Amino acid sequence: MIGTLIGFVLGVLITHKLFGAVFGAVLGYFLYDRNQRSRVNISGADLQQAQALFFKTVFNLLGHIAKADGHISEMEIKLTEAYMDKMGLTPDHKREAIRLFKEGASAEFSLQESLAAYRYLGSRSPNLSQMLLVYLINLAMVDGDLDAKEIGILQQVAEGVGFSRVAFEQLLRMVGAQNAFAQNQSHSANELTLAYDALGVAVSASDAEIKKAYRKLMSQYHPDKLMGQGLPEDMIKSATERSQEIQAAYDLIKKSRG
Repeated sequence: MIGTLIGFVLGVLITHKLFGAVFGAVLGYFLYDRNQRSRVNISGADLQQAQALFFKTVFNLLGHIAKADGHISEMEIKLTEAYMDKMGLTPDHKREAIRLFKEGASAEFSLQESLAAYRYLGSRSPNLSQMLLVYLINLAMVDGDLDAKEIGILQQVAEGVGFSRVAFEQLLRMVGAQNAFAQNQSHSANELTLAYDALGVAVSASDAEIKKAYRKLMSQYHPDKLMGQGLPEDMIKSATERSQEIQAAYDLIKKSRG
């Protein structure tokens, strides 16, 4: 209602006519109110269904990406299991995750059907879709090598959940920088460059632009918000760690700027 009301008032002030007020109200609804409604938290049985769908989508797609080169090596299996442990899954969820991973790696798995099943949830919870891509990018990078086939699948997933090519490429760079920043313990000169990349801003960005980017990222990775949109509770650890990396990058930039 806020967008509708503001649009109505602006329409009156600008045109001084009823038609202008009505047009402003309609425009405010479509540009703000409807957009906000699509981002409200999910509750009750709908939340449980959303969590189950997100969980299934994540691990089906992780398996599909791991099989991108035609086979899954023992090293990839070990790295994937270690990644699951790092995510903080319960033993039951880990067993189910492995089953879904194998399902996604099978020849019968359909990427398009999986994305179609997830699409409605993604349209309601855009932050959740970003978290989905972060999980997939992290696994694709876990062996230190992101090949063309893996990038191709990631691009298809990004497009399927509503990310443009530009937005996907920016997210890919940011996740890589965030991971590198978290692992950089040497405090080298490159650390500050990684900090800027982790926030998705240029070194030349103003203080206001940097703060805006920081606040946006912290909101996107806020644990309560993600859980309210369908992120399973025992997968929240990754979001928390991501927000800690963003906070550390922001703190370093602030310190460097005095």
